Amino acid sequence: MTVDEILTININPGWKKGTRVTFVEKGNEQSGLIPADLIFVVEEKAHELYKRDGNDLIMVQKVTLAEALGGCSIPIPLLNGKTLTMNCTEVIYPGCEKIVCNEGMPIAKEPGKKGNLKVKFEIKFPTTLSAEQRASLKKVLTSGSP
Repeated sequence: MTVDEILTININPGWKKGTRVTFVEKGNEQSGLIPADLIFVVEEKAHELYKRDGNDLIMVQKVTLAEALGGCSIPIPLLNGKTLTMNCTEVIYPGCEKIVCNEGMPIAKEPGKKGNLKVKFEIKFPTTLSAEQRASLKKVLTSGSP
């Protein structure tokens, strides 16, 4: 005889890939045997903005060369639906990374705690410059040098 049963899995914030949820003796039954356990394994779905690294989240933010050198304000969408404005007043250089504490993934075994959000910058360089633009940039970037 076939019996349908609905089982509910409450996914807790911060669960990692590989977390197992076991429903004891809810699997197939056979006469004279104990029913098997039914085991579900959590998988992670890729996110369009963030990549998970343990409890931390990593995002890549593209900025123009002008923004990297001259400063900028960047809206950062957070997991809770809010937006944080990151004001970058110092020079952003290749490999630059900024950390926003406590805006990463919730830590499943430590309620109320979160990992960090790491913002890595990618600088978009212009593909062409006029002779005048090159001269102006060279003058500005070399002024004040001995």
